[in-house]
Amino acid sequence: MNLPNKLTLLRVIMIPAFLIVLLAVPYPVGPLVAAAIYAVASATDAIDGNLARKYNQVTDFGKFLDPLADKMLVITALVLLQHLGLIHPVITVIIIARELMVTSIRLVAASGGKVIAAGWSGKAKTVTQMIATLLLMVEPVLLGGIEYGWNIPLLTGSTPQTTAVVGTVMIYIATLLTVVSGAEYLIKNWKYVDYRK
Repeated sequence: MNLPNKLTLLRVIMIPAFLIVLLAVPYPVGPLVAAAIYAVASATDAIDGNLARKYNQVTDFGKFLDPLADKMLVITALVLLQHLGLIHPVITVIIIARELMVTSIRLVAASGGKVIAAGWSGKAKTVTQMIATLLLMVEPVLLGGIEYGWNIPLLTGSTPQTTAVVGTVMIYIATLLTVVSGAEYLIKNWKYVDYRK
C-alpha cells in the first residue's frame, strides 16, 4: 500500500477516534482533543491527493476510499455538532444533501470516463466548513463564558458550553457556500443528469 492510501486509511481510522473523544471525554478536554484529531484528519485529505498525483500513485483503492473518507468525516462532524446543540439540523441536512448530490453526479460522470474537478466555490466551502467546525468545537471552551455573557441568541446554543459566535457565523457562511457551490456544480454538469436523455 502506497503512502497516499495509508494517509487516507489513517483518516478513516481517525473518524471513530474523533467521535469517541468528542462524546466520551469530559468537557473541556474532549472538544479540544477532538478538534485536534479533526484538524489532522482534514489535513490528510489535502496531503494524500497531492502526493498521489505528484508521484503518480493514483490507485483504484484510493479513488474509492478517498471520497468516502471525506464524506464520512464531514457527516460525522455535522451529526455530532448537532447532537451537542452547536448547529441547527437544517444546516446538517443542507450540507449532507449537497455532498450526496455531488457524489452522485461524479459517479455518473465517472461511469462515462469523465473526471470532474472541484470548482473554486467548492474549495472555498470545504475550507470554510473545516474552520467553522473547528471553531464550533473549541470556541465554547476558550470563550464560551464571555460570549454567553453577551446574551446573543445563536442557533440552539444556550449555555457557555454551546455558544460560539465566530463559529456560528462561519458555519452560516459555509452553508451559503454549500448552496452556491452545489448549484454551480449542478448547472455545469447538468448534462450528466438531464432527464431528457
